[in-house]
Amino acid sequence: MGEERKVFTLADVSKHNSAKDCWLVIHNKVYDVTKFLEDHPGGDEVLISSTGKDASNDFDDIGHSTSAYTMMEEYYVGDIDSSTIPSKVDYTPPKQPHYNQDKTSEFVIKILQFLVPLFILGVAVGIRFYTKSTQ
Repeated sequence: MGEERKVFTLADVSKHNSAKDCWLVIHNKVYDVTKFLEDHPGGDEVLISSTGKDASNDFDDIGHSTSAYTMMEEYYVGDIDSSTIPSKVDYTPPKQPHYNQDKTSEFVIKILQFLVPLFILGVAVGIRFYTKSTQ
């Protein structure tokens, strides 16, 4: 009972926004997830991009397991002063790693992966047929 919970403002938590020092606010609790970054199944970028705001929506949208909730207790460092969190925030989904946005080149690669072996097979059959008929 004598243990007093530490209360942080969003400004305090927002300072911890790097791979070397990463804190998140989830359901009015503050978690120091720095040691968990490299073990996070979704990658560290997702966690780092959720710093400096209430990450509850980001966390809930993923659908974490019961063990994930249990694991969070290990990283709990205190509570958030909810009056420091803006009441209306436009939801921004967590950033995903940047992949090739140009889908046409991806499509061309898939077509070539199909056509090149087919072409080689056709040439091999043609050579076999040609050499067989000339003997």
